[in-house]
Amino acid sequence: MLPYYNFEIIKIGPLTLHVWGLFVALGVIVAIIFGGKLARKQKLSEEIMFDSAIFMLVGAFLMARVFHVAVYEPTYYLAHLLDIFKIWQGGASSTGGFIGAFLGLFIYIKKRHLTKKDLYPYFDIMAVSLWLGWGIGRIGCFLTHEHPGKLTDFFMGVQYPGGSRFDLGLFESLVGFLLFAVYFSLFNYFYKKGSGLVAGYSFITYAIIRFFLDFLRASPQDYMGGDIRYFMLTPAQWAMLALIIIFGVMIKIRLKEK
Repeated sequence: MLPYYNFEIIKIGPLTLHVWGLFVALGVIVAIIFGGKLARKQKLSEEIMFDSAIFMLVGAFLMARVFHVAVYEPTYYLAHLLDIFKIWQGGASSTGGFIGAFLGLFIYIKKRHLTKKDLYPYFDIMAVSLWLGWGIGRIGCFLTHEHPGKLTDFFMGVQYPGGSRFDLGLFESLVGFLLFAVYFSLFNYFYKKGSGLVAGYSFITYAIIRFFLDFLRASPQDYMGGDIRYFMLTPAQWAMLALIIIFGVMIKIRLKEK
């Protein structure tokens, strides 16, 4: 079993750093730097990479908060409206982040008058970079134990107060690094078959893994901080089902375009 410890802040003199935010920021920085280098290697525009990343990041952070407020804790925030803006208190949904990133990318495409065919190669680079950043960012979730799971005697369980539990932050981090390793190593293979396939297949892979991982999450009745269910599934599971369908259709269309 893994030990449980509360590691939420780092104090450096008068400066206080929140561990979750620190690792998210590190993940974003590493993903952007890596994406830029991979874009140069593929002889693609770094300007498009960085500009689209900014739009996606803004959309992701906004929707991550909106989705958390509207889906995970609507009752609390209806009673405490001002707390909606207190983002330093935590509360962000990765599912909402995905939605926001896609919305930000959509706005960027319209703003620059680009077509999806123009951006297919960039989608692949963004996807591989995302999984690297995801693995790093989710370390922050693990260190702060933001995503408690069900009770378990599994050797990778964490000794939460009251018993050993799965820690979904740890598993999500491992999934991120795994997806990065697999799809970066297979990048040229898929890229030759058609740009856009790395993104499509990697997102479907993540959605399938995430769907089943969420069955390990604690419920609010089981543990404070557990995930709410809608018709026996978490909000993320419903979103993952949608992602599987959307990217499945996109891959089918892309293969027909070749």
